Amino acid sequence: MRTQDFDFYLPDALIAQHPTQQRNASRLLHLTGQTGQLQDKLFVDLPSFVNAGDLLVFNDTRVIKARLFGAKNSGGAIEMLVERVLDAHHILAHIRASRAPKRGALIKLANAFEAEVLGRDGDLFHVKFLAEAPVLDLLEQYGALPLPPYITHAAEAEDDERYQTVYAKHAGAVAAPTAGLHFDEAILEKLKATGVNIAYVTLHVGAGTFQPVRVDDIKDHKMHSEIYEISNETIELINATKKNGGNIVAVGTTSLRALESAAQHGTMQAGQNETNIFITPGFQFKVVDKLLTNFHLPKSTLLMLVSAFAGFDHIKNAYAHAIAQQYRFFSYGDAMLINKAN
Repeated sequence: MRTQDFDFYLPDALIAQHPTQQRNASRLLHLTGQTGQLQDKLFVDLPSFVNAGDLLVFNDTRVIKARLFGAKNSGGAIEMLVERVLDAHHILAHIRASRAPKRGALIKLANAFEAEVLGRDGDLFHVKFLAEAPVLDLLEQYGALPLPPYITHAAEAEDDERYQTVYAKHAGAVAAPTAGLHFDEAILEKLKATGVNIAYVTLHVGAGTFQPVRVDDIKDHKMHSEIYEISNETIELINATKKNGGNIVAVGTTSLRALESAAQHGTMQAGQNETNIFITPGFQFKVVDKLLTNFHLPKSTLLMLVSAFAGFDHIKNAYAHAIAQQYRFFSYGDAMLINKAN
C-alpha cells in the first residue's frame, strides 16, 4: 500500500488544543470492524461495550519532563528532547541546534548542570548528564513536559496533570498513551464493579510516535523502537480471559503493540523487551479483540495500525464520519472503540 492511501484532510479547528474539563467528558465513536457499523456515543458509555470477564489492558508508563533548553560551550542555543533514559546518568536524545554538537562537546542545560555528548546513535545523541543527581530527578526539576508538535501552546500546569494518566506509574515515556487520558478513578471503579478485569503493561512511548511515514511504499518504512515490559501476572490474566471466552481490550495502540509484540513467536513472553513492530493492513492479530484509541495523524503508523485492526475502508469511513460530526482529534481529542474486523 502507498503512504498516500492514509492521508486525509483535517480542519485545524478539530485538533484539540486542551483537554475536556473532565477526563471522561469526551465523545466515543464505536466501530464494529466486522460490519463497519458506527455509533456515536459518549465516553461514559464505555462500560456498556465491555462485559464481565473481559480484560482491559492499560499502559502504565509515566511521561517524563523530557524537554530541556540550554547552550553549547561555544554559545549556540540548543533544545534537547530526551528519547530514552539509559541509566541514572545516560540518555539518548534529539538535539536541535544551528550546528550539531560533536563528540566531547559540553552543554549547559537549564543554566543548572552540564552534559557531555558521547557520540551518535543514528539520529540520536548519546549524552551523559554530569550532575550527581540521577537523570529522572534532573528532568523533573528542570525539564518541561514534551507536548505533541500539533499542540501550539507551551506546557502549562493543566498539562502537567492532564497529559498523564491517573494510573501512570513507571517513568520513561516522552508522549502519553493518550487513550488512557479519558479514564478517571470513578469509571475505573465502575468497570471493576461490573466484573471487568484490569491488567497493565509498560511501553515507554517515544517521540517517533508523531513522525509521519515519509516513504512512498509503506513496506519501506523503518519503524522506531520502543521498550516494553509485560509481567507474568498480566499474561496469566490474558490466558485466563481467553480460556473463559472473554475479550482482550487494549487501551491504546501502545498497549496493543506491547501485547502483539510479546506474542509474535507464538506463546506470549513475559519480561522486558524492545519492539519495532510495524502493524499494517494484512497483519494477523493474536491477542487483542477490541481497541480503545484516539484519532490519529494522517500518514502515521498509528493510522495504519487501526486500519489493520478494523479494515482499511471501515477506518476511512469512520474518520470521514468523525470529521463530519466534528469529533476532536489527536492527544486531547475524543476516543474510538473498535471491534476487530476478523
